[in-house]
Parts: sequence; structure tokens; C-alpha cells
Amino acid sequence: MKTLRRISALLLALLCLTGCGGGPRSLTGQSGKPAPVESGMEEGDVAALAGFSLELLKETWAGKNALVSPLSALSALGMTAGGAKGETLEQMEAVLGLPVERLNAALAAWAGDLPKKKNCRVDLANSVWIRDDGSFEADPDFLESAANWYRAEVYASKFDAAAVRDINGWVDKHTHGMIPEILSDLQDSTMMVLVNALALEAEWEETYRTNQVWDNQTFTSSDGAEQPVTLMYSSEGRYLKDEGAQGFLKFYKGGRWAFAALLPDEGVTLEEYLTSLTGERLYALLSGAEEQEVYAAIPKFKSAYGVELNDALKALGMTDAFDMNRADLSGLGRSQLGPLFISQVLHRTYIEVDEKGTKAGAATAVMADAGADAPRTVPTVHLDRPFLYMLVDTETNLPAFIGAVTTME
Repeated sequence: MKTLRRISALLLALLCLTGCGGGPRSLTGQSGKPAPVESGMEEGDVAALAGFSLELLKETWAGKNALVSPLSALSALGMTAGGAKGETLEQMEAVLGLPVERLNAALAAWAGDLPKKKNCRVDLANSVWIRDDGSFEADPDFLESAANWYRAEVYASKFDAAAVRDINGWVDKHTHGMIPEILSDLQDSTMMVLVNALALEAEWEETYRTNQVWDNQTFTSSDGAEQPVTLMYSSEGRYLKDEGAQGFLKFYKGGRWAFAALLPDEGVTLEEYLTSLTGERLYALLSGAEEQEVYAAIPKFKSAYGVELNDALKALGMTDAFDMNRADLSGLGRSQLGPLFISQVLHRTYIEVDEKGTKAGAATAVMADAGADAPRTVPTVHLDRPFLYMLVDTETNLPAFIGAVTTME
């Protein structure tokens, strides 16, 4: 309780102490206001974040179906970077693509402009969970920054089995039931959990009619196997053409968000194309979508995906944060057990694409532990073999989700 009293005293205008009937204590007050940010992002910032999106998929893809949410991962890791210092912070900024101040502002601007209409809605939520047994003292400046920039809800908990249920329940609620669980347990050494939850539910601008949906079509998987699939055929008005691939945008209601697909050319594998693609090229491709008719076909599919991002982030250069002897996360707070380091970054995603539209959810949890040229004819892009896809904000040209489909199994 000593820790909680100190937090309350130093952040009187931001935090309040309220009991929750034996559950987690909410430390989020009603007077905290999000930091003021300018609308939109600079082009260089967008290209950098697009680069992180691609690299995250590349490092987590193992040849099968995969889906990651850069927006979810950036939000959780961006919050965490607010408590990093020294070389640890430099590495995190290099991997995430932007200095933490610019990343905070960019993500706050993006989050503040997400659609909230019934037929196209994107909900983003962040939370910080603190061990409440006297062994950890959270840094009040960090909590204030997380609340201001990320609108994070802050909770104190005993980090027992009930806390696991509380965190999973929070994620389930804020992903609209698409991600029912992010944690299986909490270690005795875990002092803080930083969580992001993201949910997208959007109807197509033009839903498919019955005669556009064909069962018993064929999808050729990456190993050459022919698999039955339901394809949804349409004519779209935005064509994507890249070296080694072509694709299209299919818009959701309101025209701001879209399903973007890229199909490698015959003779080019998805792995070869993805390896060649860069963030700058992806940004240029999405922002330069041609106004041209394209005959498209999208398979009906749904997929759930989960991955621990530790190895991927280390491979990208974020090594010190995971090393208990080198990590400097002192800006998060202090523990009696020793300095903090990241023990796990857990990521879960879900997507469902059908005649009416798309549902997608994502959650990311960071565990902070203590211890030591366009063709003249109408192009045809049928996604009946491995392809890359994104759920894209067409104003920023950033993917909130990016994935690869190699099989219908």
C-alpha cells in the first residue's frame, strides 16, 4: 500500500485510489487529459512505421499463415519505451523507427482519428498493470506519460490467478471477444504488464451479392496442394502494381479504411516478394494506388495467430531490453528484486473475412520483470494462391494489420 499512497500523492490531478471489490485497484483518475497533438503524421514518420510493420511480419512469419498488428505492437512497445533509458532506449527507438517523443505523438494522432461509426469502427485501448504487494514502486512520471499519450488505464493488483483473469477479461472486452486470452500466468518476478488491445469491425463499401460468391473454387497453397475455397468476386477501382506483384484496394464503409492485397507474380514466391519489399516501397505503393478497374477475388477465411515477439525484436536489434544485466528500464519504476527487464512480449491476432466485411482483433502484452507501369487491359488479381494482405488506413497509408496467407487449412 506504500507504493499506492506515493503514486496518489504525486499524481493527485491524474490518479485516484479506488477499491474494486477485491479486484484490481484502478489508479486512473478522471482529470487526466490526453496530450495535445497535431493531426496527421509526417511522410518520413509514416515510412518508418511502415518499415517496422514489414520487418515485424518478416521476422515472425514461418512460411504458414501469419498475421500481426503493427499498431498494437507499436502501442505496447511505445508505452514501454517511455520508461527506457540509455542504450536500451536507443535500440528500442531504432527498431520502432522513431524517437520516443515522435512515436508518442504519431501514435496519439493516429489513435485520435480512428473511425467510430457502426459500420466501420476501430477501437484501441491501453492499460498498465502494477504489482501491488510492496515489492515494486512505479515511476509516477511514467504513469502520467502513459495516461497522457496512450490514454492508458492504470491498475494495481496482487498479480495472482485473479489478476490473470482480470487482464484477460480486459483484453477480451476491448477486442470485442476476438482475443479471449493473452496471458496464461504471471511470474513472481513480474512487476508490470503493459497491454494494448485493438478491434476492427468494418463492412465493405459494396457488400458481395449472392452471385458474386462462388463455393468449390481452388486455392493453390505454398506447397502446391490444391484446396477448396470460397472466392468472392468483384470489380474494384484501385490497382496496386509493384515490381514482382500486383494487387488492389477494397474499401470499407466511409472510404477511409481498406483491405489491401498483393499477389506475387507467377514464378515469384511470397517469401521472395516479401523479402524484397521495404517500408519506403510499401508506403509509395499504397499512397500511389492507381485509379484503374481491377477484377478481384478474395477468399473467405478466418485465422487466429499467436506469437512471442522476443526473438523477432532481438533480431531487429532490440537486445538490451531483454537482458537482465544490460536493460535500463528504470523509468518504469523500482523493484526490491532488482532492475527491470522485458521477459516476454506476447502478441495475439484474429481475423475473419466474409461477404459482409472484416472483423480483426489484436492484443500485445509486454511483461516487465525484475532480476538481475499500368497495363492497358483490365488486370485480374484473384487471391487463389499465397498472398500478402493488410487492413490499411488510406489517409496515413499505414497498415493496422499485416498478414500472409499461404494455405486455406
